[in-house]
Amino acid sequence: MLNRRHIRIKVMQSLYAFKGHESDDLAKDEKFLMHSLDSMLDLYLSILALLTELHKKSKDYNSKLQKKLLGSDSDRNPNTKFQDNLLLGIISDNKMLQEVITKRKLNFWDLDFEYVDILFKEIKNSKLYEDYVNNPETGLKIDKQFILDIYTEIIAPNDKLYDYFEDKKLTWVDDFPVVNTVLLKVLGKIKLTSPETKLLPDLYKDEDDKEFAKELFKKTILNNSKFSDEISKKTTNWDTERLASLDGLLLKMALCEFQKFPSIPYKVTINEYLEIAKEYSTPKSSLFINGILDKIVKEYQSKNLHPKTGRGLM
Repeated sequence: MLNRRHIRIKVMQSLYAFKGHESDDLAKDEKFLMHSLDSMLDLYLSILALLTELHKKSKDYNSKLQKKLLGSDSDRNPNTKFQDNLLLGIISDNKMLQEVITKRKLNFWDLDFEYVDILFKEIKNSKLYEDYVNNPETGLKIDKQFILDIYTEIIAPNDKLYDYFEDKKLTWVDDFPVVNTVLLKVLGKIKLTSPETKLLPDLYKDEDDKEFAKELFKKTILNNSKFSDEISKKTTNWDTERLASLDGLLLKMALCEFQKFPSIPYKVTINEYLEIAKEYSTPKSSLFINGILDKIVKEYQSKNLHPKTGRGLM
């Protein structure tokens, strides 16, 4: 579910919460990080629970229309394309998924049904919905694209839903963009023959990624002063505010990878933190970070410090 960039972002956010200071209780801090990473899976599952409730809502809506005493012909014969959506059916009928959602107590939409109602109404009134129900073509491809479109254009950008997630768990606000990316990727690959586990990706690709998260977090904290001193020597012409901001933290994390993770190429580390800076820091941050890291790498290579191991690494 999470790639290395997602992990770096989560480590960055956790370190920022501690203001990058060295800690006297690493076990507690590490537990905070791992819980924060695990909560991303909760957010992912809660969104799938929301899609399940929207599916139920579509069925209930059509059922009520059919039972209206003074209903019109269109009420008695409502368009059922939404309730028959194959992707929503796959999600709703996935017993393994629904059991995990229940076990982790993430189906809170029964109590907070007003958000389901708001989203359902917005979907029903959208051009996307109109085009979908009037499209004579059917099949998983059409159904899947509709769900991906309404999620991207209606559900994910909804301000009330965003505020709801923020109230539910503060860290979910930062996790939302990452989880959205993962969710769209998973749903986009669903097939009629996909096993139930397809909707339940592992949080980490492997144990190495989980260990990478712990070690990057821990070693950045433990070497905070050392990294700060090294960065200061390379940034005499930059103001201290920039170094005290997120840029300084990203530089420390990059130095940690340079020095403590010999199997990760310099180029990979630099590119990753430049992309993170573009998304989370100021417009000029990537230029600043790239200049400092490039200077540090050239010094390491000229002095043969912190060599990288493995074929093709530099």
